[in-house]
Amino acid sequence: MKLVTTPNIEGKTVKKYYGIVNGEGLIGANVYKDIFSGVRDVVGGRTSTYEKELKKAREIAINSMIEKAEAMGANTILNVRIKYSNLGGTMGNTILVSVNGTAVLY
Repeated sequence: MKLVTTPNIEGKTVKKYYGIVNGEGLIGANVYKDIFSGVRDVVGGRTSTYEKELKKAREIAINSMIEKAEAMGANTILNVRIKYSNLGGTMGNTILVSVNGTAVLY
């Protein structure tokens, strides 16, 4: 599956548009406790545990989106966008990673 952030691939013609596909991944509040409980993971001002958890959530979201596109018959997802949201409130300090794009066949 090819993922691109552009609305098309130069020199190629889309054979079929399948529509919007999306995926989500969550980071739970326990990650914040682990991160902020000490400075053991802080290296050069960056929190490696937090970055690893964000990467996992992003990968889950992207893989979910890819599975949906493949089920439609697509081989490319155009105009891919990634968004991070703090759900807060009753969800605690939960971060939602959401991705979306347009599934197409080239």
